[in-house]
Amino acid sequence: MDFELTEEMRMLKEMAYKFAVAEIAPVSAECDEQEKYLPEIRKKAAENGLVGAWIPEAYGGSGAGILGNTIITEELSKIDMGIGLNIVASGFGCESILNYGTEEQKKTYLPPVCQGVQVCAGAYTEPNAGTDVSGYKTRAVKDGTDYVINGNKMFITNGTVCDFMVAQCITNPDQKKHNSFSLIIVPADAKGVTRNKLHGKMGIRASDTAEIAFEDVRVPQSNLVGKEGNGFRQLMHFFDITRVMVSGQALGLAQACLETSIKYVKERTAFGAPLGAFQITQMKLTEMAIRIEALRGLVYKAAWLIDQGKPDYTLAAMAKFYGGQTAVFCANYAVELHGGYGYIEEYPVQKWYRDAKILELYEGTKEAEIMTIGRALQAR
Repeated sequence: MDFELTEEMRMLKEMAYKFAVAEIAPVSAECDEQEKYLPEIRKKAAENGLVGAWIPEAYGGSGAGILGNTIITEELSKIDMGIGLNIVASGFGCESILNYGTEEQKKTYLPPVCQGVQVCAGAYTEPNAGTDVSGYKTRAVKDGTDYVINGNKMFITNGTVCDFMVAQCITNPDQKKHNSFSLIIVPADAKGVTRNKLHGKMGIRASDTAEIAFEDVRVPQSNLVGKEGNGFRQLMHFFDITRVMVSGQALGLAQACLETSIKYVKERTAFGAPLGAFQITQMKLTEMAIRIEALRGLVYKAAWLIDQGKPDYTLAAMAKFYGGQTAVFCANYAVELHGGYGYIEEYPVQKWYRDAKILELYEGTKEAEIMTIGRALQAR
């Protein structure tokens, strides 16, 4: 059993972190304050092979697999989880195209994303249905050779900056609920598509989030991804994979909280001694370090198994659940260890504290992960 990363993965890890320090760190505060999305950073990242790294080389990606993409996510998230998300999730939704799309769809949509030229969005969540995927209401009705789409989507990552989106729609309303959905590629500039940026998010403010409305949007039936009626199962598989990416975000943010806290408590004095000399400080650092090390094992193993063709989606759900908890835990301790300074903009821990909470909410709430894991345990 070898727990060491390959030389290639170590180089990828180092390169991603250096990119984050050089390109992301200088604009992190500005993008957070102004809710600013900077496409030029995404394009620079693409030039370094950091965009769509999980996509095979045949379609323009780096071929680094899910583990490679998770490592990139981890390193970028050490600096800014929101801007990092703009990079690693610029192909959000393309996973379904790669796994279920036609060869023509793969060659049309995947290379431009990897090149940093285009952005994809996964148009799934709706105003009245998030975790309850089977509750989505958006309809796609056949008319000649087209689908005509009507409905609304909410909290869509890349919503106003994307060039196309993969939307979950009801295409077979007469079928049983789980057999009624299909995934359809929708150009962002199609007539009838309205996109509105959501402002005032608690965290990951540099990441674009939007509400989207479809009003009599026509797309050719050739934009169907995979087989009609298989959309629910395809989307569940999509989330099984992207949960690992989210757990990579959690790992990177938690690690940053620990490293920054260690540096601070060695420099800060209280009662005539370094803050790090006190047992309560050491306890907090120790608990952070233990959780992070346990999370790293979960995350890397879940990613590695997917690349080996032996995915364990229960393990992925565990990584997502524990990742969110670990990030929130470490961010909270980091603020406490920084005291009053942890509450002001001068120090990044206040931002990491705000960013961390989304990790318990998107890509499946922690409650949803508990249900997933609990059912799997009882099915053994």
